[in-house]
Amino acid sequence: MERKRKTILIVEDEADILDNLSEILSLSGFDILLATNGKEGIEKASEYLPDLIISDITMPIVDGWGLLHVLRNNPKTQSLPIIFLTAKTERTDMRNAMQSGADDYLTKPVSGVELIKAVEQRLKRAEMMKAPIGNGPEGVLDLLSVVHDSTQNMELLASGHEAMSYPKKQVVYKEGSVPRFLYFVKSGKVRTYKTHGDGKQLVMNLFNTGDFLGQVALLEEESYKETAETIEDCELVRIPRRDFEKLVHNNVVVANKLIKLLANNITDMENKLLGIAYNTLRKKVAGAIVLMYKKFQSVNGAVFQIDLSREELASVAGTATESLIRTLSEFKAEMLIDIRKDNKIEIRDLKKLEHLMR
Repeated sequence: MERKRKTILIVEDEADILDNLSEILSLSGFDILLATNGKEGIEKASEYLPDLIISDITMPIVDGWGLLHVLRNNPKTQSLPIIFLTAKTERTDMRNAMQSGADDYLTKPVSGVELIKAVEQRLKRAEMMKAPIGNGPEGVLDLLSVVHDSTQNMELLASGHEAMSYPKKQVVYKEGSVPRFLYFVKSGKVRTYKTHGDGKQLVMNLFNTGDFLGQVALLEEESYKETAETIEDCELVRIPRRDFEKLVHNNVVVANKLIKLLANNITDMENKLLGIAYNTLRKKVAGAIVLMYKKFQSVNGAVFQIDLSREELASVAGTATESLIRTLSEFKAEMLIDIRKDNKIEIRDLKKLEHLMR
């Protein structure tokens, strides 16, 4: 079946640029709509709902910022991809464009190759936005990569915010404190936990390199419900709350997907942790080991090792340290795990550990 041709709306007040862009895109197989100012662009976007919009910023009557604002606040047009085309080259202009809800930013003069590449990328991401996003922390990264190129995504979220070094066992934020940042794990591992009245800790979540944490409290606009602490030496990028809110608030489609994704992630992790908490001792310890493996296994084929103190691993399993040590000894005797001289744990039979969890 022949694929439907995509329609692109070009909003540009300079006639020669408008003609040039139109010719390049027409020859590339796109249907073209033209507008010479922002007001006309808004009207045509609302009437025809093109697959993508290319808009100048500096225009008469209504400029590009006005066009962006109106379209992003109209339910019919809020998800349309918009590429800004302008002569401005300042770094702050690009950040403002991205944070205001634009999907890309090209500077004049733009080559035909650069234009087509940007258009194809945005159209591809628009299709991906319609597809389901996977669960897990990696799903958040997938979602953000859909919204922006990986380099632009980091430009938006991490550029201008230096990575800070956190030593092992340093608290990142405390339960009950007011959220001020979204945290991006540039390197290392982090855990979140709740402390009961008797002083015992129950690990609520685990975070690896490439994960975000703290977003739930930011979305709920409430204090943190758990404490975050580094498991090992880490580098964390602290993204101010306002930058995260701009990303969410200026793109309704992204906000809806992100909220659904986070809800799925929370439910999935709560189910896993509740299972560990209420299972038998052997199930708890096996579940903690498997959870650590699935979260922190290396992608380079290296032998996986659990490098946590017995107290820390016990908090993941939701059991007493003495009970954990006794169960690990049993697992070693059964050749399910190996305990090295440096006390690191290696998994010998993952399938049998998973079977114990049933």
